[in-house]
Amino acid sequence: MTVAVETGTWQLDTAASTVGIKHRTMWNLVTVKGTFGAVRGQGEVRADGSAVGTLTLDAASLDTKNAKRDTHLRSADFFDTDHHPEITFAVRSAELRDGDQVHVIGQLTVRGISRPQSFTARLVGADADALTLDAEFSVDRENFGMGWNQLGMIRGLTTVTATLRFTRTAA
Repeated sequence: MTVAVETGTWQLDTAASTVGIKHRTMWNLVTVKGTFGAVRGQGEVRADGSAVGTLTLDAASLDTKNAKRDTHLRSADFFDTDHHPEITFAVRSAELRDGDQVHVIGQLTVRGISRPQSFTARLVGADADALTLDAEFSVDRENFGMGWNQLGMIRGLTTVTATLRFTRTAA
């Protein structure tokens, strides 16, 4: 798909967007999956075709379908939502390359710790008024102060997945 995305301001369509995580636990026997229920964001497509923006997640809105686990994930062992209620991804540069591939460079902030993060997203739909991106990348949770690991049960990287639909705001 080759498409020119309209310049201007774009708002995340929260009803049509999802951000989730998955992580293998219990010595790689179980995959824990969760979805953030509260996500907001915006972006700007510049005249040169590049984009910048911000995606913000309510850390306490993570739902893994297990209330006890969700409470633990909100604790100081993991997201520490009492002190760090938001997770942010600040897009410093996003450029459409090779048809539907979007090269994204940004900064991920979790628990007040910011680290550079880059990945390739896929533009899966676009017209003059809306665009949809699919993305997947891995994060080492220990880089964000989440080193809790009772009996060595939690190792490896966490995978972040996102489907983000943006709508063009009125000029």
